[in-house]
Amino acid sequence: MRKAALPGWLYILFLTLLATATDEFVIAGVLPALADDLEVSVSAAGQLVTVFAVVYAVGAPTLSVICERFAKRTVLLVGLLLFVMANVAAALAPGYWFLMGVRAAAALCAAVVASAAFATAAAGAPEGAQGRYLGVVTAGMTAALFSGVPLGSWLSGAFGWRVTFWLIAAVAAVAALGLLATAPAVPGGAPAPLRERLAPLRERAVLRLVTVTFLAASGGLMFYTYLGPYTAEVAGGSYGLLSFVLFLVGAAGLVGALLSGRAVDSWGPQRSLRRVLAGHAIALALAAGLVSSGIGNRYLLTAVIACWAAFAWALTPPVQGSVLAAVGPVSGMTALSLNISGLYLGTGVAAAVGGAAVGTLGVAYVPVAAAVLMTLAFLLSPAAPRAQRAATQTPDSTSVTA
Repeated sequence: MRKAALPGWLYILFLTLLATATDEFVIAGVLPALADDLEVSVSAAGQLVTVFAVVYAVGAPTLSVICERFAKRTVLLVGLLLFVMANVAAALAPGYWFLMGVRAAAALCAAVVASAAFATAAAGAPEGAQGRYLGVVTAGMTAALFSGVPLGSWLSGAFGWRVTFWLIAAVAAVAALGLLATAPAVPGGAPAPLRERLAPLRERAVLRLVTVTFLAASGGLMFYTYLGPYTAEVAGGSYGLLSFVLFLVGAAGLVGALLSGRAVDSWGPQRSLRRVLAGHAIALALAAGLVSSGIGNRYLLTAVIACWAAFAWALTPPVQGSVLAAVGPVSGMTALSLNISGLYLGTGVAAAVGGAAVGTLGVAYVPVAAAVLMTLAFLLSPAAPRAQRAATQTPDSTSVTA
C-alpha cells in the first residue's frame, strides 16, 4: 500500500529545527570576523558556543517541565517568537557580553522549541509512522550542517557576521508563520503537582536511555570534532578534501536520519536503536583501522566517513521513539528534553576527551576512544521486548494521537 504523503506542517518543523540548529553551529564559521569586530580573542568568542550548549542542556528539561501543560502549538509559536527576538538582538549586539546574554536566551528558546517540535511530530503522526515523522524533524538538524551553516559562513564573509543572525531570525519567523497556519492541535498535559510533572526525570528507563544518548553523542561527536585532523592524518591536509568530507557528512547524515525513521516504523524503536549503535561502533572501528593501517586512499576514506555519518545521524529517531515508548505521550516533552540534554552534555565531553586523546596519544586514537564509548552505549541500550521483536509495528504506536 502506498504511504500517505507527509503533511505540510511536518516540513515546517523541519525548517524550525534547521533554524535552531544553524544558530547553534554557525558561530564556528564566523569566529574570526566576530572576534575582530567585538575586539576579543578567538578563544573568548568560542565561549559563545560553550554557553549556548550548556544553557541548552540545562534549560531543556527545566523549561519543558514548565511548558508540558501548555498546547504544543502555543509553546512552538511563543518559543519561536522569542528566538527571533534573541537573534535580532544578537545581530544588533553592541558588545561581547551583550551578545553572550542574548546567545543564552536564544539557547533557552531553542531548547523549548526543539522539545516541542519532537513531541508534536510524534503526537501528530498516524499509526505506524511515528519514526518516519521523527526522522524528518531530525533531518532539519542534520541539514543545518551542510546548508544553513555554510550559507551563514559565506554571508559573514561577504556582508559581515551580523547578517548571519538576521538570516536565522528570518528563517525562524517564516517557520513561526507556517506553524501558525498549519500546526496540528496537540494538547498539553493535564494540570498536575510538580512532583508528578517531574516523574519522567526519575524514570529508570528514561535515565538509561539518556545515558545511552550521552555516551553515543560523546563518541560520535568526538570523531566529528576532530574530523579535520583525522582526514589530514589519513589522506593529507587538502582544504578541498576536507570541504568535500564535511559536505559528505551532512548529506550522508541527512539520508541516515530519514532511513532511520523508516526503520523505527518497521522494527520498533529499541531494536532500531541497537542496530544503529552497533553500526556506529563498527564504522568507528573501521575509521580506527584505516588510520592505523597507513593506507592513504581518499576514496576509502570518504566511504568510511559516509558510513559513519549515516549511522551517527541515525541515532535520534530510535532513541526519541524509545523514550516516548517508556513514558507515553502525556509527559513526552519533558522526557524528550531530558534526552536532548544528554545529547548536548555529550557534545561538551566529546571535545574534552577527544582533545586529551589527541594531546597525549595522537589523532589516530580519537576513533578508538569514540568506538569504546559507542560500544558502551550499545551494551547499555535496552533490548527490544519479545513482543516487539515478533512484530513489525512500533510498540508505542497505539499511544500516538492523530
